[in-house]
Formats: sequence, C-alpha cells, structure tokens
Amino acid sequence: MSAAETVREAPADVVARLRATFRTGRTRDLAWRTAQLTRLRALLTERGDELAEALRADLGKSRKEAYRTEIDFTVREIDHTLEHLEAWLEPQPAPVPAVLAGATAHTVQDPLGVVLVIAPWNYPVQLLLAPVVGALAGGNAVVAKPSELAPATSAAVARLLPEYLDTDAVAVVEGAVPETTALLAERFDHIFYTGNGTVGRIVMAAAAKHLTPVTLELGGKSPVFVDRDTDLKTVAARLASGKFLNAGQTCVAPDYVLTDPETAPALADALAAAVEGLFGTDASASPEYGRIVNERHFDRVVGLLDSGRTVTGGTHDRAEKYIAPTVLADVAPDSPVMREEIFGPVLPIITVDLSLIHIS
Repeated sequence: MSAAETVREAPADVVARLRATFRTGRTRDLAWRTAQLTRLRALLTERGDELAEALRADLGKSRKEAYRTEIDFTVREIDHTLEHLEAWLEPQPAPVPAVLAGATAHTVQDPLGVVLVIAPWNYPVQLLLAPVVGALAGGNAVVAKPSELAPATSAAVARLLPEYLDTDAVAVVEGAVPETTALLAERFDHIFYTGNGTVGRIVMAAAAKHLTPVTLELGGKSPVFVDRDTDLKTVAARLASGKFLNAGQTCVAPDYVLTDPETAPALADALAAAVEGLFGTDASASPEYGRIVNERHFDRVVGLLDSGRTVTGGTHDRAEKYIAPTVLADVAPDSPVMREEIFGPVLPIITVDLSLIHIS
C-alpha cells in the first residue's frame, strides 16, 4: 500500500484493518517487533536528510537542529529500546497471597491492541515517532496522525513510513480536524496525544466513551528561579539555549524567569550577551535560528511583546514568520505574557521579594 492510498483510506477502515492484523498475533512476536524498530531506524538514518528538509520547510530548523532534536534523538530512543526490549518482556515474579500458598505468579507484558499516536507540530518527527517506537516495542498495531500544521513533515512521514514498516500493522492518517475527529470516534486500545490542553480535553472525552486509556503530554508555564549567588553567565547561556531552541516552540522550554530585583539587571544583560553569542547580532541571518510555524501563532506571540521593557530582540517580520529572540524586563505578574503559555521566543523576567520566600 502506498502513502497516497493510506491517506485516502477512511479512518474507520484503517482501524479495522489494523485490528484484524493484531488479532492474527503477528505483532506479538519479538522478531516482528525488533524488525519494525530496526526498519524504523533505517528510515531515519537513510532518509534523514529528507526529513531535515521537511523540518526546515515547516519550522526553519537547521540541519544540525533537526538531527540533534528530532532524527538522532529518535534513533537513540530506538537503540535503547532494542538493547533492552527482550529483558523488558521477561515475565516478572509477583507475590502470591497467603491463601494461595504454594502457587506462583508472574506479571506478563501483553500488547494492548491498536494504538493511536497524535503528534504536535513543534517537533513533528520526534513527537510522532518516539511514541510509535514504544507502541511497536509493546507489540501493538499503530495509527500515526502527524500534525497538519507541519505539512511538509506530515507528507514526508506519510510517504516514508509505508516504505519501511509493515503496512498491515502501521498506518499514517494525514489531515486536520475532520480526520482527527473521525479517528477519535473509533475505539482504540490506547491513545497517546502531545499538544495543548484544549485538544487534550477533546481527546480524553472521546477516549472516555470507549474507556480507552490515554497518555497526555501537554504544555504549561515552566518557571526558572535564578538565585543571586549563582554564576549568571553560565545560567544565562543555559537559559538562552533552552528557551530559544526551535524559536521557543518547546513545551518544556523555560517560560519565564524569577529572580530578585537586585539580580534582575545583571541577569538581563547576561541574557542579551548569551543570545548574541548563540545567534549573532541579527538572529534573522543566523542559519541556526528557526521560524514561527504559521501566521496565527506569529500574531499571537507578537501580541505579547508589549508586556515589558525590551532588553534584547523585539523585532519581527510576519512575511518571514520571524520573531527575534526577545528578553523582557519590568514585567508585571498580571501582564498578557504571563496569562498563557508563551510557546515562542519571548522570555520575561519577573522580580520577586526574597523576604517572602521561606525555605524549610
């Protein structure tokens, strides 16, 4: 079956076909699992440049960043899984209650069935294929739903996966809300969703109708506290690297910084120097700095730039979907940038009164 045929196949038919395969027992075999993981590894190593090009088209990712955070990242996940899979599948002795004295018991790792993986757009290779690695290792059939907001990557994955994996047990369904809605109407044995809380609630509500277990990996406002006695140059370098990777579009990126009023000015200067060290005086010219995924997210992030005094950055270009790595100072806790997950290249500094912090 070609990638194009996979796309045209109705979600209900995809799930039924994969469930029929699972019921044959094919996916339970350890040799099948290791073969699929090995083939997926081959896809990443043999066709990595094609995926890197797609990531550049969708997010402006450099080849170096694409390999480090997506392609090689997933290869390492596969290598770790292949190294330990056989041991993980060994039955483990389990305690037996006194009433059954003389009996023995073991915990056995059984496949679930058909698993749905719904991926986000910010790391559209890693956050699709890493959960697929786990599902295949567990002996399941898998429906992979790439994000329509990263169309080049979605198309590349839909084209490549059927070339390497068992198409009777692994399928790619491309599309947007209608296709995702149709998939969620089906009964799965597990759903793995990465994305925002709004869609997460929709996924969980749909899963509840079938009592399907769900794994949700959602975003949030991850704070960083910088102590006055720390090495600000080192901290600033780490903050800038973690925050502005993928143009700030990382769910576990530092969302905002807390520090005391006396430390804030020096930290702001150190962050400005760290940004220049990473991307030069003009990040728009840096081959290592990415772009915002689309105009809607661009407009949302630009709307947060007036939440404080600009220490560095602040420039933007809608046509290029470029927002400079930006550090804001004098940010009030109730400002717009503090009311939602930023998910972009804006780092606010919030000052706090250390006398109000009690450490026991």
